Amino acid sequence: MLLQKASAIPDPFEQAFFIMVQLPYLQPFEDVNKRVSRLGANIPLFRNNLCPLSFIDVPEKSYIDGTLGVYELNKIDLLRDVFTWAYERSCQRYLAITKSMGVPDPLRIRYREALIQVVQAIVRGIKAPSDQKILQLAEKLVPGHDRESFRKMAMEVLSQLHEGNIVRYRLKLSEFRAWKSGCI
Repeated sequence: MLLQKASAIPDPFEQAFFIMVQLPYLQPFEDVNKRVSRLGANIPLFRNNLCPLSFIDVPEKSYIDGTLGVYELNKIDLLRDVFTWAYERSCQRYLAITKSMGVPDPLRIRYREALIQVVQAIVRGIKAPSDQKILQLAEKLVPGHDRESFRKMAMEVLSQLHEGNIVRYRLKLSEFRAWKSGCI
């Protein structure tokens, strides 16, 4: 019934606030009801391609006072203000983070699986990366017009491969270490 009522609300912010208020009120879990409700409040925001809501900088006292106002006095004013303030802060943080991340490389996205396969073949074969070997492996995976760019990208990835990013290429630590010691 909660989900039906939430989906009947057309405004995503109002929907998010409704979920955040109503879910913990029902106490569906023994613990973590408020945390789940704050996460659930993001669903309508995500569905409408809006910035996610975070309560990282929210003063705990304000949040608790707002929550108590709803559950004990049936007044939403303070929690609504906390929600609005938290959302504005979330947007600022989200924009700062997305600006620092930069634009994704379309070539890396398009050939993600091919790159994983090439890196795995080099590492598991305990071979030193070479332009020739990468082009040979890429022949079946990458169309001719993108092969040279792919080769450069693969060489860069292999030169920057370390214990902290090997999982991205579905490699085991033992495979990486064997490759590293065999190529030095």
